[in-house]
Amino acid sequence: MELSFESLETPALTKAQLADLLFEQIGLNKRESKDMIDAFFDLIAQSLVDGTDVKISSFGNFQIRTKAPRPGRNPRTGEAIPIEARRAVTFHASHKLKEQIQGVSNPKVDN
Repeated sequence: MELSFESLETPALTKAQLADLLFEQIGLNKRESKDMIDAFFDLIAQSLVDGTDVKISSFGNFQIRTKAPRPGRNPRTGEAIPIEARRAVTFHASHKLKEQIQGVSNPKVDN
């Protein structure tokens, strides 16, 4: 099934737009579409909070990375500030996604 993104007005794809696409192209009602999108992202977020990596076939991997504490600096004042240890989410695109991206010409680069 091919999804059409021609109706997108902004360069970013939002959850509301995803729900609209499910409604228009799959036939779910608007409430079911919104609930499905919310449940999908809630599941991903909760898995990451729990420390579980999320792997989406042919798309990529979301992983939790623990960053060590390190010295930092306030750019305005130059004052040394310690940066505490934290957890951050990283995303690594799959080879298939990378190939798809490389296969599409970039209109900003191509003239």
